[in-house]
Amino acid sequence: MRSNNRENALAWGLRIHALSYALGILAQIVLWWILTPDIFFWPLWSMVGWGIGLAFHIRAVRSPSTAKAKH
Repeated sequence: MRSNNRENALAWGLRIHALSYALGILAQIVLWWILTPDIFFWPLWSMVGWGIGLAFHIRAVRSPSTAKAKH
């Protein structure tokens, strides 16, 4: 039962992270489009940096953990 609760918490954490990524990037794109559309697409840096963190989060949640392999 504890394992199932932990997996649910990890899945919810990932969903929240992905949602905050999407909303944050969307807000930056809207600001870029309104304020500086003729300048370099600066939200790209946030997409890449935050995307790397999100990718590691996805990998950590989806990959089989070493604790499960020991049991």
